[in-house]
Amino acid sequence: MKVNMAHLRERSTTGGWINFAVFDAKSTNGNNDQLLYQLTKSAESAGLRVDQSALVFPSAGRIQFYGSKNLVSYLSKNGVPHWTHTINV
Repeated sequence: MKVNMAHLRERSTTGGWINFAVFDAKSTNGNNDQLLYQLTKSAESAGLRVDQSALVFPSAGRIQFYGSKNLVSYLSKNGVPHWTHTINV
């Protein structure tokens, strides 16, 4: 299965850099933790640095984010980024 993802690097509030991955996916069995872990490990195996990660998916007509608390907060304010990669899982 191919999954769209965005891999971005942004300045943190402390002045450093944060590399994050956002995946266009939702668990089919309700275990979003496991799916996020699997996708994050796949991105890292592909050579991408991932400090924080999140899933993004539609739910009840709205966009939902699931993952690292600070990244979810950032995405809630800034919206879904443009997809930069696809990964196979």
